[in-house]
Amino acid sequence: MFAPLQNSFAAALLDSDRPVPKGLTSHAASVPTKRFAVYRNNVVVSLIDALRRRFPAVERIVGEEFFAGMARVYATAHPPRSKLLVEYGDDFSDFIERFSPAADLCYLPDVARLEAARTRAHHAADAEPLAAGRVAALHEASLPSLRLVLHPSAEVVRSRHPIVTVWAMNAGEMPLGPIAEDAAEDALVVRPCFTVQVRALPPGGAAFVLAIARGATLCEAAEAAAADDGRFDLSSNLAGLLGGGALAGIAPDNTKKGFES
Repeated sequence: MFAPLQNSFAAALLDSDRPVPKGLTSHAASVPTKRFAVYRNNVVVSLIDALRRRFPAVERIVGEEFFAGMARVYATAHPPRSKLLVEYGDDFSDFIERFSPAADLCYLPDVARLEAARTRAHHAADAEPLAAGRVAALHEASLPSLRLVLHPSAEVVRSRHPIVTVWAMNAGEMPLGPIAEDAAEDALVVRPCFTVQVRALPPGGAAFVLAIARGATLCEAAEAAAADDGRFDLSSNLAGLLGGGALAGIAPDNTKKGFES
């Protein structure tokens, strides 16, 4: 019996052109227009703040005023679908891609994808990183058919732009400086212990990680990486994943799945 009221209430919260939902009253007025306007504004502001906390580098790139305006447009059209506010904005990058006032910042959507991946990594399941010694101890003949398991927090974000550099400069990780917008960078996001790490993958590294995530053998993953980029080097890429805590184990089969942003 409350569903119609709840639906109209929710719709009116994010649409300032809608009237106060029927059935709402207050002790001071039969139609609490001012009170509902205050509540409506508080809801939108809280969603903007949630986006600001999740995408600080994006905000720094565009500035507080521009970000607030962009986030307000997003919030009024995209209400939360999860009870967890930390998940709000998973598709913010797709919105930015279509947001014409930000069209000149071609790398901005991918920076947002990187920041969204950082949040997911932060809240991902814990797992003990695979020790390099476990791989080194394996018989050489078994390595081609080896299937590795990515850490639960590991995620790849591919981009035609230098998103790791742009993110790092706007996250206080490195000083601001000139960039080449067409210098592609693929990011690996992972939280092997307590801190989320972001690093640029070497040539072929993204294809290599994504193949591992799909359950490919080491040989198959290396072939996919080499096809993606002829500069791929298996030894350095594998060492980087092991040293960065991006691997969590050795799979007995190919059922392990992964994902890409």
